[in-house]
Parts: sequence; C-alpha cells; structure tokens
Amino acid sequence: MRIAKFALVGLSGVFVNEGLLWVLTEIAGLYYLISSAIGIELSIITNFILNDKWTFSDRARGVGVLRRFPKFNLVSLGGLVINMIVLFSLTNSLGVYYLISNLFGISFAFLWNYLVNLKWTWGVRGK
Repeated sequence: MRIAKFALVGLSGVFVNEGLLWVLTEIAGLYYLISSAIGIELSIITNFILNDKWTFSDRARGVGVLRRFPKFNLVSLGGLVINMIVLFSLTNSLGVYYLISNLFGISFAFLWNYLVNLKWTWGVRGK
C-alpha cells in the first residue's frame, strides 16, 4: 500500500517536473538540462511535502521535518543524477525527444528514490 501512495505522489511530481521542463525550455529558452534540474528540484520539494503528510504520515512524528527534508532531498539528488544521465543519453545519443527521455529518466530514478527513502528518510522496514 505504501509503495502505491509513493507512486501516486511521484505521479504528481511527474506533472510538476515535465511541466516545468517544457515551460523553462520552450518558453523561457533555457537549455533542457538546466530546465530539467530545476523541474526535478521543485518536484522533489512537492513530493516531500505530500509523502511526509500522506505516504509516511505514520512515521513522520519521531524525527522533525527539518531532519527528514534534507535526507529526502539528498536521496532524491541521487535520483536527479540517474534522471539526468538517462535524459542526456537518450536525447543526445539516440535523438529521443527530451520530454520522452525525461519520462524514462523519472522511471529509472523512481525505484532508487523509493527504496532509499523508505529505509533512510522515514526509517521504515517493509510494508
């Protein structure tokens, strides 16, 4: 059940990430990798808030939010690196449209983010 909640929160983050990636690249004229990094970080922040209040609400009491957020952000930065590598590789090497490449990057980063946050950020064993 917890992974389903995490996935739903992640889905909302996909909309934040993809939306900002498109707006910052197409409208603001930023290089797509810069747009991606900004979009990912904003989705990290929104995902943390939703996960803390919903997905891990039963585990969010012990350690303060000011300790959990840096952990979540650090873990998610690992996901950012995974996402950026996939995005760059698919777009530059294979010519895949950057918004599609980003979706693949998000998919690869999801498992990393879930497993490490589950164990470290919220200190949950299973469920």
